[in-house]
Amino acid sequence: MAAASPDFRRRMTRRQWEGRAFHGLCLLAVAVALAMLVLLLVYLARQGLTRVSWEFITSFPSRDPDQAGIKAALLGSIYVVAIAAVVAFTLGVSAAIYLEEYAVRNWRSRIIQVNITNLAGVPSIVYGILGLEIFVRTLGLGRSVLAGGLTMALLVLPIIIIAAQEAIRAVPPSLREGAYALGATRWQAIWHLVLPQAMPGILTGVILAVSRALGETAPLIVMGALTFVPFAPDGPLSRFTVLPIQIFNWTSRPQAGFHEAAAAGIIVLLALLLTMNAAAIVLRNKFQRRPEG
Repeated sequence: MAAASPDFRRRMTRRQWEGRAFHGLCLLAVAVALAMLVLLLVYLARQGLTRVSWEFITSFPSRDPDQAGIKAALLGSIYVVAIAAVVAFTLGVSAAIYLEEYAVRNWRSRIIQVNITNLAGVPSIVYGILGLEIFVRTLGLGRSVLAGGLTMALLVLPIIIIAAQEAIRAVPPSLREGAYALGATRWQAIWHLVLPQAMPGILTGVILAVSRALGETAPLIVMGALTFVPFAPDGPLSRFTVLPIQIFNWTSRPQAGFHEAAAAGIIVLLALLLTMNAAAIVLRNKFQRRPEG
């Protein structure tokens, strides 16, 4: 075998150094991001970890920073996100099934697909204006938990539709063809084969969507969520607040005690988010298991 030319060796050496430099830049970017995250978590822990207690979670907001709690905001967040998740999951998966399994591939379906993709990038405050006009004023739901949940469902619906479409599209066509060959109807093939195969990907999209809904503030402020609620929501038409709004309210106060309460509220919000994500991951792994034999 002939020896490699000096020019070829120089090019290979340069490419190796370029690859190492790019690898090093990637590691540096990851290290900087992790360092910022660690600094943020350390700051929150030092600022608010001492305030996190059962009394803090079960107490209502107060004008005294030492007695302020997050019970109303925590329950409001749970109710709003639960309504948004149920509505968006049902409508989103149904829309994805129709677009992937039933819709004819023509210019109408392409226009619908482009609009869904564009809606995923619309600023969240636009959904707040839409929710204010449709749910609060037109449907007469008022500034209630139900109106807030439906508004957040609109916000995350495009994300769930796109994720569900990608998961359904990834199911091998041979599964459908085999089901049809055995005499199954299209719906039987979708329900018993396509959806179980696509459910891990669908739930991944739901995780991302619910995470966004839990931390959003602008749509709920626009539609009229309160900043100070000394009571727990007692029904779908009750007035409410959510954790991000309560935290924002505390950070705008000059007293240091409210800043500590805001840091404690952020810790609780992160814990709630991690709990919801863990539950969704458990469900995803359950659907991802395949029966043996």
